[in-house]
Amino acid sequence: MESSKSDFQSALKIHNAVATSMHRPSPPYPHTHQALQLAMETRSLIQTSQNKEGLELHSLLADTHIQSLLLAHDRIAEQEMQLEPPPTQGETLTQLGGETVKIVRIEKAQDIPLGATVRNEMESVVISRIVRGGAAERSGLLSEGDEILEINGIEIRGKDVNQVFDILADMHGLLTFVLIPSNQGKPPPCQRVRGPYEDNQPLAGLVPGKSFQQQREAMKQTIEEEKEPEKSGKLWCAKKNKRKRKKLLFNTQKNDDVDNEEILTYEEMALYHQPANRKRPIALIGPGSCGQAELRQKLLNSQPERFAGAVPHTTRSRRDGELGGRDYHFVSRQTFEAELSAGKLIESGDFEKNMYGTSSDSVRQVINTGKICVLCLHTQALKVLRSSDLKPYIIFIAPPSQERLRALLAKDNKNPKPEELRDIIEKAREMEQGCGHLFDGVIVNTDQDKAFNELLRLINKLDTEPQWVPCSWLR
Repeated sequence: MESSKSDFQSALKIHNAVATSMHRPSPPYPHTHQALQLAMETRSLIQTSQNKEGLELHSLLADTHIQSLLLAHDRIAEQEMQLEPPPTQGETLTQLGGETVKIVRIEKAQDIPLGATVRNEMESVVISRIVRGGAAERSGLLSEGDEILEINGIEIRGKDVNQVFDILADMHGLLTFVLIPSNQGKPPPCQRVRGPYEDNQPLAGLVPGKSFQQQREAMKQTIEEEKEPEKSGKLWCAKKNKRKRKKLLFNTQKNDDVDNEEILTYEEMALYHQPANRKRPIALIGPGSCGQAELRQKLLNSQPERFAGAVPHTTRSRRDGELGGRDYHFVSRQTFEAELSAGKLIESGDFEKNMYGTSSDSVRQVINTGKICVLCLHTQALKVLRSSDLKPYIIFIAPPSQERLRALLAKDNKNPKPEELRDIIEKAREMEQGCGHLFDGVIVNTDQDKAFNELLRLINKLDTEPQWVPCSWLR
C-alpha cells in the first residue's frame, strides 16, 4: 500500500511539472498566411456544385466581410510566422522530481500510421515494439520500453491499450509525447498487447525456422490423431430450423502432410491503402451462433448501394422465379468440379446431392462494381481467399461470456444447453488458436447493435488508413 502511494505521488509530481512546462498559456500559432488565397481556390472549385452544402459554402466565401476577415488574418499571420518558427520534431530530456522525463515531438501524416505497438503493465502504457516503415521508426525518437504519460496533453497512464489505440487513430500532425525513458536492463513482461495499426500481433521474439516448425506441427498432428482416431478430415456444419435439419459438407482439401502455408513463421508485411474504386472484400469468420450471418445481412440491408454479396454457384436446377447470375450461377457438375480442382472456389459443399460454392470470380464481379463484397466463411476458406488477388480483410466474430451468449440467443427464441454454449466458446478458442494470425480485426459480439457499429468502424477505416498486408499481395 505504501509503495502504491509512493508511485502515485511520484507520477503526480511528474505530471504537474510537465504540465507547468508544456501548457503555459500562449496565443494560438498561425498555420498559414494564405487563408484568403485558399478560400478563393475553394470557392472556384465548388462554383459548379449543385448540393445544398456546396452552394452555402460558395455563398459564404463570396461575402466581403469574410474575405476582409481572412485578409486581416493573413497580414497578422505573415508577421507572426516570421517571428517564431513552428515547433518541429525533436526530443527534450528533463529532470523532474528526481525522474528523467522525455518530451518527444513527432510529425505524423494523416495517411501514415505511427507504427508502434503498446502493452499494459499494471496502470502503465509501455511501447512494446517499433514497426518498420511507420512515423515512429523514421523519427528515431521513440524506444521500446518507453512509458507513455501523455499524448498531446491527454493523460495515458491508467488507460487500456484499446483506448490508446482509439486516441492515436484520430491524431495527425505534430504529436507531443511525454515519456519516461525505458530501462534497457529490465526485460518487459509478456502481457496483453494491442498496437495501433497492428491489431492482435504478438510481441516480437525469435523467428522459428521453417523446417523446425514443420517438425513441430507434424508431431502435434500425430499426437492429435492418436488422441482422436475417429476425427475425419472434413467439417460438418449443421443449421437447424423448425422444418428441417440442413447439413453442408465443406471440403478442407488437406494433404496427408502438414500444410506448409499453416506453419507460423515470419511473413514480411507492407502498408497498403485500398483504392477508392477497388474495395477489399470483408470476410466474417466465427463459430456458429455468434451472429456473423446476422451482421452480414444487416450490412447488406442497411446500405445496398455500398455492400453486396457474391452470387454462389450450384449444380441444382433453376426453380421458378430464380434468375441465373442473380440468385445463383447455375452450372453443370462437370464445370463445378473443374473450377473446384482449379482452386477457383473459395469454399464448397454438398446438400441433397447438389453442390454449392462461392467462387473468387463472383467476389471479383462485386469488387468491379465498386461495392464492398461481404462474405461469411469457414476457416477452411481462408487459404484459398488469401492466396487470390482479392486482398481480403478478415474479421473474427467472437462469442461473449457463456451467460451473455445465452441471453443473446434467448432473444432469437433459442434455448441452448450449457454444453452447447461451452462447445461454441471452445470452437472460437480453437479458431483463434489455429487462424488468429490471419485475422485483421476481432469483434466480441456482446450486443448486436454495438457489434454492428464496430464492424462499420473497421470497414470505414479501410478508406482512411493504410493497413498492413503481406508483401506478396503487392508484387
